[in-house]
Amino acid sequence: MIDIRIATEPFDPWALQAELARGTPGSGALAAFVGLMRNHNDGSPVRAMTLEHYPGMTEAALQDIAEQAAARFKLDRVRVVHRVGRLLPEDPIVLVAATAAHRGEAFRGCEFLMDYLKTQAPFWKQEETDAGTRWVEARDSDDAATARWRGR
Repeated sequence: MIDIRIATEPFDPWALQAELARGTPGSGALAAFVGLMRNHNDGSPVRAMTLEHYPGMTEAALQDIAEQAAARFKLDRVRVVHRVGRLLPEDPIVLVAATAAHRGEAFRGCEFLMDYLKTQAPFWKQEETDAGTRWVEARDSDDAATARWRGR
């Protein structure tokens, strides 16, 4: 089971994880990552952030990434929930969760999902700072994290 959601309203990552775990008696592990909006970036305070996406294209990209992860790591279930719209510090931005027979597969599956989501999913972030708004650029460290999965 793969569940991909783009959320325009706040979501409860803890309830979504509990729901994912129910009804999978063959799964011995659930691993999850919850990304939160922070109040700073590159040494500057950030008051809010707006996330934009390309409807249809974003869901298709997330579905493809999730299918790759499920096949590669023998994941039983995958859930990816990503917020769009205006967020404030401490708001959950993303939930990536996976169940598997064993913890290693679940951990690696989540890490793979998050690394690929950061570089392959069409999201754009604009931060609100004291100096005005600014678009967030891609990070070389995200590209390096994705690159390490190639050839493995």
